Amino acid sequence: MGSKYTKRYTEEFKRDAIALVDSSGKTVTAVARELGISSESLRGWYRKAKADRSEGQSGELTSAEREELRRLRKVNREQQQTIEILKKAAAFFVKENDR
Repeated sequence: MGSKYTKRYTEEFKRDAIALVDSSGKTVTAVARELGISSESLRGWYRKAKADRSEGQSGELTSAEREELRRLRKVNREQQQTIEILKKAAAFFVKENDR
């Protein structure tokens, strides 16, 4: 099992690590080992950076698209909750009018 504390890296550190992978010609794993970080973390940062530069795989979302999707899902969830509340209120008032 991993540590329950996750290490946070600055955006500058992530950019520098990605640039090192691009400029050194080394593998992501080799660069991660040199920097003392998880190769999976660096691989994820590298994949996101490539997608943001439109160099990623077809259909891969950019950071801006992922953020927009996250925002739209939140709005959708809030609207679904509002609809459920209104349905319950309408049912309540129909019941009250029948009395």
